[in-house]
Amino acid sequence: MLCVFQGQRDSQMAPLPGAELVQRPLQLYRYLLRCCQQLPTKGIQEHYKHAVRQSFRVHSDEDNPERIQQIIKRAIEDADWIMNKYKKQN
Repeated sequence: MLCVFQGQRDSQMAPLPGAELVQRPLQLYRYLLRCCQQLPTKGIQEHYKHAVRQSFRVHSDEDNPERIQQIIKRAIEDADWIMNKYKKQN
């Protein structure tokens, strides 16, 4: 799974509708890739898509359900921060 988007969070709003429905790793993966599509340039999109894929590979052996839920929550929060960062720049 993923803790790809790191930084300070200044909002609790989710970057895309549906964040509250993410319960499983595959749902998170798809959600994060959809978030990447909303980023402003192709280069930025590809950078974060690559980071998402790498993080999923790193965490692919995680089997603790509590830890998986922590990772999902953190990844959504981090995606929110990134989406807000690029929204402010435009």
